[in-house]
Amino acid sequence: DVTSAEDGEAAIAAALAAFGRIDVLVNCAGIAPGERIVGREGPHDLGTFARVVAINLTGTFNMLRLAASAMAGQEPGEAGERGVIVNTASVAAFEGQIGQAAYAASKGGVAALTLPAARDLARHAIRVVAIAPGIFETPMVAGMPKDVQEALGAAVPFPPRLGQPSEYAALVRHIVENPMLNGETIRLDGAIRMPPR
Repeated sequence: DVTSAEDGEAAIAAALAAFGRIDVLVNCAGIAPGERIVGREGPHDLGTFARVVAINLTGTFNMLRLAASAMAGQEPGEAGERGVIVNTASVAAFEGQIGQAAYAASKGGVAALTLPAARDLARHAIRVVAIAPGIFETPMVAGMPKDVQEALGAAVPFPPRLGQPSEYAALVRHIVENPMLNGETIRLDGAIRMPPR
């Protein structure tokens, strides 16, 4: 549970026990329930909004702060840095759609967290970068009907398909290997700009 301080501490402790240090954290836990601000059954459920923000934004910050604390206490690597933290935002942070108020707000928060976190952690030689994926082949998308998946992929200008997890992983690797990438939110979206619906 990324929202739990205790669970986060246990995860960091387990990583340290297994590897002796933490060089990279990739925050990618998230949920995206859709709900209109005012729907047929009344106003947006406040509990749903709070849950989305808790998992997507507060959970990201929780793991960032715990990993950064562990990284700050370890010896720098060859390049002089102590660690890299990669957070997952979304294109919804910039073009949230109808029914995505909670999701867009939470991912906008992740994008907004990136630069101040990078600046704050620079004195510890820890970099922070965010990736804002477009429409990717994820378990959430895999649960949609095949024709919906194909339509989503076709909406991407180029390449006209869903993004692949391996492409996300390749960008994470590049971020880790490129020490000048810091404090930035990188769109990984095939040039898509989401419509209102």
